[in-house]
Amino acid sequence: MSTRKTDFVEGEFYHLYSRGNSKQKIFLDDRDRDRFLKILYLYNSPARIDFKNDIADRKINAWDFERGEPIVHIGAWVLMPNHFHLYITPKNTEARLPSKVPSISSQNSITDFMHRVLTSYSKYFNNRHQRTGSLFEGKFKSVHIQNNNHAKYLFSYIHLNPLKLFDKKWKEQKSGNERGLKKFLDSYKWSSYSDYLGINRSENKIIHKINFPRYFESKNSFQKEIFDWIKINILDFKE
Repeated sequence: MSTRKTDFVEGEFYHLYSRGNSKQKIFLDDRDRDRFLKILYLYNSPARIDFKNDIADRKINAWDFERGEPIVHIGAWVLMPNHFHLYITPKNTEARLPSKVPSISSQNSITDFMHRVLTSYSKYFNNRHQRTGSLFEGKFKSVHIQNNNHAKYLFSYIHLNPLKLFDKKWKEQKSGNERGLKKFLDSYKWSSYSDYLGINRSENKIIHKINFPRYFESKNSFQKEIFDWIKINILDFKE
């Protein structure tokens, strides 16, 4: 296994993302998206959980499963048709998942967590859609968050990502439809945007807001910060 350039350090924050191999779609419908989110929740655990044996075969609601304490903290996330983004920090670099593969078990909690998530989802996706081969384009990418401005920008970037599904030209402000953009975001359930608006749902269990700097004191301040990025039009982050 090749060495990762980014060292994951406890107390530091990271932007993680991964896309489909050759930019192919990795989520074909809501069933796929729902499965990925449940894996994201369940595998954030020091326990070795098998989705099929522990959840599906026993007909257990994944959101009610007692997974134990998380090994990483997730502050924001979004699912797009061919990629996803996470804002994450390791809870404890020693909180390693059990593994029979030395090269995996020797890594820290973020690497172990992502390995299990991507492996489990790839297995599910290939089985359901009757395909073979690699689903993701190499190993996941990571960016170390440098400062508060970088972190606040990342919150906005992650939560505004779905707007490209509403209007591909929204960054150039050619639509001039801020009301429509906001309405679309309010209805898009496949990100943590709803969690920061205080909407009560099972997916609330994925994120741990308390473990991240309190950039937003209320849902109004959160939305204002998010939409300020639209007004100043500097969302040019390269994925």
